Amino acid sequence: MITIKDKTFVPFIASEAIQTRIRELAEQINKEYAGKQPLLVVILNGAFLFAADLAKHLTIPCEITFLRVSSYKGTASTGQLKEVLGLTEPVTDRDLIVIEDIVDTGKTLYDICNQLQAQGPSSLAIATLLYKPEAIQQPLDLQYVGFEIENRFVLGYGLDYDGLGRNTPDILVLE
Repeated sequence: MITIKDKTFVPFIASEAIQTRIRELAEQINKEYAGKQPLLVVILNGAFLFAADLAKHLTIPCEITFLRVSSYKGTASTGQLKEVLGLTEPVTDRDLIVIEDIVDTGKTLYDICNQLQAQGPSSLAIATLLYKPEAIQQPLDLQYVGFEIENRFVLGYGLDYDGLGRNTPDILVLE
């Protein structure tokens, strides 16, 4: 249990379970992208730990780039996507794997994928550590899902509450 600002969080998904699932996702990606060289598009800030651990287990050649966007304030999505740091690599005719920490409403990821698709990639897949099917508001085709979770606010392993708590190795849930 930890307290950040005015909120208390309790254990939800242990770091060992997270690492096991990441290895499984990497094995699946290695098989499906054999003979290809995908560009991993990591959505900052939250996905940086997931992306780093996933990349450690990828045996296929791949490149990594980062896209920083924001749509959260406190514990709720604002519903407004604001791009903070844009993509600089060309994606035309590339196999893209967008790496996200969590998909809840799907609005942010939907907008990102539409913007990327407009640039003509060969393919676009989505890998997310967490997915909240109860909260989804935009249709998304998620190829690689770590864990489906209930619609609760989570923290840790890259996920934050007002910028804090990202460095927790486990994923915690709001008490």
